[in-house]
Parts: sequence; structure tokens; C-alpha cells
Amino acid sequence: MDFNTKYTPQSWPDHPEQVTLEGKNKFLGFWLFLGGETVLFASLFATYLALKDKGPSGMEFSTHSLYELPLAFVMTMLLLTSSLTSVYAMYHMKNHNFKGMQTWMAITVFLGLGFLALEIYEFNHYVHLGFNYGQSAFSSAFFTLVGTHGLHVVIGLGWIVLLLLRNAKRGFSLYNAPKYYTASLYWHFIDVVWVFIFTVVYLMGVVR
Repeated sequence: MDFNTKYTPQSWPDHPEQVTLEGKNKFLGFWLFLGGETVLFASLFATYLALKDKGPSGMEFSTHSLYELPLAFVMTMLLLTSSLTSVYAMYHMKNHNFKGMQTWMAITVFLGLGFLALEIYEFNHYVHLGFNYGQSAFSSAFFTLVGTHGLHVVIGLGWIVLLLLRNAKRGFSLYNAPKYYTASLYWHFIDVVWVFIFTVVYLMGVVR
């Protein structure tokens, strides 16, 4: 398969991300990678649930008084919307609309940056309240879980930005199509993890 072949909308395959053997291998390998990531986050969730009520006497923070549900809700809406925009991007990829795909992926990046900015604000706010990483077992578990997710957001944003910049003048090929597709899958995984964080950490912590 010639990666440098110039395709037209009529000759572009329906599933360009899995046409080549390399694309299929990337697809399979990426699902195996996500399996390992799922185990990682499951461990972090279990640790958080075990330690969320553990704090030193006289310096305890309750999840009910600490978490700001409206802020977490806005962050959730930003990530869910970014997941939708990445779906639009993959729709345009499968329809050989390179400009449309690049545009929607760029919108995904801006929404992700908005989420990241709010998370940094949230962490800074908690630190000023005295709720920092070393304050208690609870705070360590919280910052480790949410911070690890935040790190994945940074990695996902960097991945997408590099794809956008590197392929801006190259257009479509069967070589870069799997890269865009796996980046989109990775972003969906990040969004799903955040939905669990919003439910288990923020929602259950506030309404318990």
C-alpha cells in the first residue's frame, strides 16, 4: 500500500484508519494500551474511595464543603462537548474533508484548554484553602487521581496539536489517518474517565 497516493473523495476508503496493516496494528495496540490505562485509573479510584475520609485531626476537609459542583459541571460540559467535536472531526475524515477535520480537531483543542484552565484554577483554590497534596491521605488521593487525569489531558492536547501542525500541508494519507483516529479514541477515553471522576468524586462527595 502506497502511503503517498493522492486520494479523491470518490476513491477515499470508508475506514481509512484500518486499510493498511500498520493502521490495523496501531488500532489493536492502542486498545491494549487503553486496557492498561483502565487498570491504572481503577487503582486510583479504589485508593481515593479508601482514603477520602482520612485526614489529620483538626485539619479535616469534608467533600461536601470542599468541592464546588457548579465548577466541576462546567468542566464536564467542556470535555463532553470536546468529545462531540472530535466525533465531527472523524466524520469529516471519513468523508475526505481534511479542512473540516482539522477545524473540528482545533475546536477540540480549545475546549480541552478551557477544561485545563479551570482545573488549574480549582487546584490553586484548594491549595490556598490549605488543602494541598501533603495535607492528608485524602488530599493525596484526590490530587493523584484528578492530577493524573489532568496529565492525560495535557498529553492528549499535545498529541492533537502536533498532528494538526505536522499534517497541515500534507493533507490526507493512509499513513496519518490512523494517527488522527487513535488520537480521537484517546480523547474519548479521557472524557469517559472524567465522567467517572465527576460522578464518584464530585457528585457523590457533594450529595452524600
